[in-house]
Amino acid sequence: MRSAVLDVLPPQIRRSLAKFGADLSIARRKRRLTTAMMAERLGVSRATYARMEKGDPTVALGAYAQGLFVLGFGPVFGDLIDHQRDEQGLLLDLDQLPKRVQVKRPKEPT
Repeated sequence: MRSAVLDVLPPQIRRSLAKFGADLSIARRKRRLTTAMMAERLGVSRATYARMEKGDPTVALGAYAQGLFVLGFGPVFGDLIDHQRDEQGLLLDLDQLPKRVQVKRPKEPT
């Protein structure tokens, strides 16, 4: 059964995932690891790992994250969209700031 994700995935994302899979393959081979060794370390089947190296968007994000960790890249997803470096988000925050700030005076006793 084919996933609906494949039908709506923009071409740029498909290319990005394909490159990611190819880079995953290169990193694995540089470390002299077989696909069977990687699959075992990730806790996935060899077929799933093969799909990862093809950049299959239906493979769970956790499997990709584990693959990066096994290859020594650490927890890279933790900093991927760090809110402190989110320029668009910071601009949106600025739009929410009030134009003027008024200080409320304490009520005087009557």
